[in-house]
This record gives sequence, C-alpha cells and structure tokens, in this order.
Amino acid sequence: MNRSNSGTYIGKRWDAQIAMTEHSSTGLTRRALLGAFAATTVAAAPTFAKAAGLLRGAGDIRRIRMYSGRTGESIDTIYWIEGEYIKDVIKEVNYFMRDWRSDATKSMDMRTIDIMSASHNLMDVREPYMLLSGYRSPQTNAMLRARSRGVAKNSLHMKGMAADLRLKSRSVNQMARAATACSAGGVGRYSGSNFVHMDCGVVRSWGR
Repeated sequence: MNRSNSGTYIGKRWDAQIAMTEHSSTGLTRRALLGAFAATTVAAAPTFAKAAGLLRGAGDIRRIRMYSGRTGESIDTIYWIEGEYIKDVIKEVNYFMRDWRSDATKSMDMRTIDIMSASHNLMDVREPYMLLSGYRSPQTNAMLRARSRGVAKNSLHMKGMAADLRLKSRSVNQMARAATACSAGGVGRYSGSNFVHMDCGVVRSWGR
C-alpha cells in the first residue's frame, strides 16, 4: 500500500518521520518510538518454549510483515508497542487483509495477528508472509465452498479470525510447528497447496 498522505506508510516502510512527532497519537514520545524501532534489530529470536510468553506480551513490540500476490500490496509494520495496539496501524492491517474479490473489510481479531507475528518470530525469518486469504465475505466463502469441499460453511475467515499464509523459505510443517507452539488457536496444514491456516479459535490442528 502506498499511502504517504496517511502518515502510516511510504512504499513498504513505516513513515517514522511523520509519525514521530513530539508525542504520537498513542502517547509515546519520539524517543520511545525510536527505541522501539531500534529494538527490532537487536532482539534475539525467541525459542518455541517462549511462544506462550510472547503472546502474553512479554516483548515490547510486535511486528507483522505480509504481501499479497492478488493485489500487489505489501505491509511491514509495528502494530503493538509497550502493551498497546496502534489504532491507525490496525486500520491498515484490516484493509490489507480485506476480501480482495469484493473489497469488503472487517476488523480482524488481533489475537490472530498476534499468532501470526509470534509464529514468524519463532521461525527466525525476515521474509514476509504471502497472504492468500484473510477476511472473506459470506458471498466469497459461499463461492469458494461451492468449488472446494475444504472450505468450511462457518469459516472463521468470515469473522476476521483466520488467515491462510505461505513462506517460500519455510515448509508447511515448519510454519505449522511454529503456530502450534503458540498454543493459541487452530492450525491447518495444506501441503498440497503449500500454505498454513492460522486462527484464534479453539486450539486444534488438522491436515498434513
């Protein structure tokens, strides 16, 4: 997304110059925000054993990196700092994860974004996720369900609680292991289509 007039993104990076006023909209000082960004370059990659702690907010920042092959858009941003979600950034995440077929948006459940972020950190990878599916409108879900038996009638995608993701540098099993280590929702392996489903519903797993 190329939204330089919003003060959020310029190309693929966070527009720190615009956001870092003396006090940002989240109440953080310029120095605190700079420190948060600096922390991304020095923080050690967490281990699987620390996954639960990461989801409970053990870290000072949370970051999400994704691109969409459908729309050509990319997002790479810090969305949570020192115990608070950044509202303007969450709006951008919601838009990025919209139903690209209908352009319909929905407020994504941030627990799913946290699972995605934690899993990404656990895999110690810089490559952004390829987002295959985020929010789905009921109409889109019905259309996909008519084409495939693998699409659930009451899919959590329709509630903004799920995402289908792919990484070139990690296998389906590696991605699923990281998501499963978070013990925070559903994890589906789809090796034939080379993607992993992550959601914040009941803890469960399926597929191979």
